[in-house]
Amino acid sequence: MDEPMAKLRVGRAVTPSGTVEEAIIEIAGGRITAITDGGPDDGLWAVPGFVDTHCHGAVGVSFGDPDPEANLRAAEYHRSQGTTTLFASTVTEPLEKLEAQCRVLRGLVEAGELDGIHLEGPFLSEARKGAHDAVLLRDPDPGAVERLIAAGGPALRMVTLAVERRGGEAATRRFTQAGVKVAFGHSDADEHVTAKSIGWGACIATHLFSAMRSIHHREPGPVPVLLSDERVMCELICDGIHHRPVIAKMAIDAAGLGRICLVTDAMSATGQGNGRYLLGELEVEVQDGTARLVTADGTPGAIAGSTLTMAEAFKFAIQHVGLSIPEAAQIAATTPARWHGLDEVGTLEAGKRADICVVGESGELRQVWRRGERVA
Repeated sequence: MDEPMAKLRVGRAVTPSGTVEEAIIEIAGGRITAITDGGPDDGLWAVPGFVDTHCHGAVGVSFGDPDPEANLRAAEYHRSQGTTTLFASTVTEPLEKLEAQCRVLRGLVEAGELDGIHLEGPFLSEARKGAHDAVLLRDPDPGAVERLIAAGGPALRMVTLAVERRGGEAATRRFTQAGVKVAFGHSDADEHVTAKSIGWGACIATHLFSAMRSIHHREPGPVPVLLSDERVMCELICDGIHHRPVIAKMAIDAAGLGRICLVTDAMSATGQGNGRYLLGELEVEVQDGTARLVTADGTPGAIAGSTLTMAEAFKFAIQHVGLSIPEAAQIAATTPARWHGLDEVGTLEAGKRADICVVGESGELRQVWRRGERVA
């Protein structure tokens, strides 16, 4: 018996060959079977489901929680906000705890609920630690590297690394050999070491501008190198807090849409209100959507991730950075999917998974489809 076919009708659909006007997207078996014209002129756009490769949690849950169901609640919240492909990010923890977190998350990847694991730490710089526990930071010695590769298995897709740490070159090469993308981040490296690390295999910039040296005309630091090297994709957290819209526009103009991806860096407070939360071993306070570490003297601490969703990041890119809907779709889905080798997602075309976001003319999210089923 043939599987029933669904038809999604929208004013425009963003496809690799251009925008299809008055589109009908045919779906069967969880996949797109055809995109044709003949749909309504209703002002709605279909874009590929969003791909978030840097996300720490939501609804009071940090990814890596021992309870698989708790992790699933966080994933489902982000799914409702348009993220149909999701990497679960951890933070700096003792090695044994990271191994345990990898085992929980690996099971959810194997079940198809998550799409990968991203380890942000523990191989980070004390000087650029951001919201990571300095006591737990360490060099990427071969034993630690092998333990994490074994714990994550094929589910481990990315690791953020301060490449200048002792053993940084060997670790970068080993992770890359194991099929794990190495992201330059939380690093105090200068432009010279940054350039060398790209040669070792580093190919992503973790939240560009944040937790790295800033640009100075006589001390350029890593940012110009990361933006100008064709081997590197750069993450942007487009929430208006981590950087201003003009900075995002500058980065996009410098690197091109094919090397920029939107991420949330969302932590457990996402989808919740103001209050105090845990990020790894550290306490975080959220006020008006901004998450900062709680300090002993009560002064505002470092920015601690975000409470951003991909729906909000997509809309921000259109309304404040000035991108068109097809341009925002590229950096919210197509570019990260291609960079991470996620061949079944990232574009709307026949044969791909029917992961679709429907948005209005101003970028606001209206519907979410995942694997051919409407989830929001």
